[in-house]
Amino acid sequence: MDNEIKLDENELKYEDADIDERIIRAVKEMGFEVMTPIQAKAIPEMIRGRDIIGQAQTGTGKTASFGIPIIQNTDPDDGSVQALVLSPTRELAIQAAEEIRKFAKYVPGIRVLPVYGGQDISNRYAH
Repeated sequence: MDNEIKLDENELKYEDADIDERIIRAVKEMGFEVMTPIQAKAIPEMIRGRDIIGQAQTGTGKTASFGIPIIQNTDPDDGSVQALVLSPTRELAIQAAEEIRKFAKYVPGIRVLPVYGGQDISNRYAH
């Protein structure tokens, strides 16, 4: 029996998409090889600069769906704010920031900061 994993013909591997190799390295370290359906549809469109509206169940990789293209399209040499992700709760803001940081692990110059009510950002943004 062959030990090679067979992918469904509709499955898209991260390295087969137009994703920066540094991001792919981080994604693979996180244990992911194949995009979920929401990722396969959203990531290529967002990397091309298109706006999308996506909806999927919890646990389907929605944060990667928007986080990977944000990192890909961010210029680390530009010190201005280049992306803003709105979340309905503090917990989701923190969770999204942590995941996006993981995807950006090997992309120097990317800074991710969750901002929410009751937090002093004056000292945190400087880091």
